Amino acid sequence: MSTIVLDTNVLLSEPDIIHAFGDAEVIVPETVLGELDRLKTARVDPDLRYKGREISRILFELSEEGILTEGVSLGNGGTLRVVPLHNENSLPEGLSSRSADDRILAVALQVQAEGAADLKLVTNDLNMLLKAQTLGIEVDRTRTRAVDSFGRRYIIRPFQRYRVPLTILSIALAVFASVIYLTVFSPFAPSKQATGLSAIPQEFVDQLTLEQQQVLTYLFRLQGNPKDTDAQRSIAILYDSLSETNAAYLPFAMKHYELAVQLNPSDNDVRTDLATTYFRSNRMGQAIEQVTIALRNDPNHVNANFNLGIFYLNANPKEYQKAAGQFQKVIRLTTNNAALKDANTKATQALSMTQKEAAAAGTPIKSTGGTL
Repeated sequence: MSTIVLDTNVLLSEPDIIHAFGDAEVIVPETVLGELDRLKTARVDPDLRYKGREISRILFELSEEGILTEGVSLGNGGTLRVVPLHNENSLPEGLSSRSADDRILAVALQVQAEGAADLKLVTNDLNMLLKAQTLGIEVDRTRTRAVDSFGRRYIIRPFQRYRVPLTILSIALAVFASVIYLTVFSPFAPSKQATGLSAIPQEFVDQLTLEQQQVLTYLFRLQGNPKDTDAQRSIAILYDSLSETNAAYLPFAMKHYELAVQLNPSDNDVRTDLATTYFRSNRMGQAIEQVTIALRNDPNHVNANFNLGIFYLNANPKEYQKAAGQFQKVIRLTTNNAALKDANTKATQALSMTQKEAAAAGTPIKSTGGTL
C-alpha cells in the first residue's frame, strides 16, 4: 500500500481529493487541520473559507466511521489518517517548528521513518516541493482527476439556457440589501408604503445598470410573493452564476432552486439545475436522485442525460458503463441538430474520455444503447 501525505493547499484546491488515490493510505498532518481552522476567521477569499468548511465537513463525516488518528476507511480500499507531529523540538536540520510547511514535511519524514512504503508528498507549492526534494521525500504535484475536472468544466450549466444578466458583483448585492431595508422595511423609512423600484430614490436607480435593477426587481417580487416561481428560478440562476467565482453563493442558489422545484415539481429544467448544485456541493446521492426524477418525467431531456453521465463519472466507485450509456444517448438525441451542437460535442468528448479511463481501470466499456 502506498502512502500519500497531503499539503494544505492541495486540499484547498480540491477538498474531496482524499478519494483520488485508490487503495493508498492518505495522511493529513495535524498541522493542516490547524491551518484550516484559522481560515474560519481569517480575512481571506470567501471561496477559501468555503473550501475549508468543506474539508472540515468531509473529515467530520469520516470521524463517524472511527478515530481519525488511528485511521478510517475511505470506502475505495484506501484509508485516511490524521497524524500529529510527535516532537516539535527535534525536527531535522533545516526545518523550523515555527513554519507550518516545515511541520508538514517533518510529519512526512516521521511517517516514512515508521516504515511507510512508497511515500509521496502531494503539493502544488514550489517552495515545499524543492525543500522536500532536498530532504529525500518523493513529491507529486497535485493530481487533479481528469474526469472530475472535465465534469466540473463541461457540466451543462443553467445559464446556458436562460438569457438572464449575470454580472452583478457581490458587493453590489450587499449595497442593494441595505438600500432595500433602509427605504422599504425600516420602521423609519419615509416611503413605507412604496413597493418595488419605486421605493428607491430615482436618482439612485438611475445609477444602476439594467442588470442591477433586474436583481432588485426579483428581490422585491419575492418579498411580495414568495411563491413567484419565475423570480425564485431567476434568483437561483443569478446566485448559481456568482458561485462560479465565489462558492459562498452556492447554498443560496441551492435554496432557491429547491423552492422553485417545490412550487413547480414538473419543471425538469429547474430540477436538473438543482441537481448540479447538489453535485457541486458534493451531495452526489441527491444530485443523482433529482436528475433521475427529471428523466423519469422526460427521458429525452438532453441536459439531464448529459449531467447524469457526469454524476456517474464522479460517483464512488465510478460507474463507467452507466456514464457511457448516458453520453451515447445524448449523442443520439443531438445528432444533426444545429441548436444542440455544443451538447453533442461535449457528449462526444465525455464518451471518449470515459472509454479511455475505463480501459485504463481494467473495465472497458461494453456496447450499450445508452437508455436509462
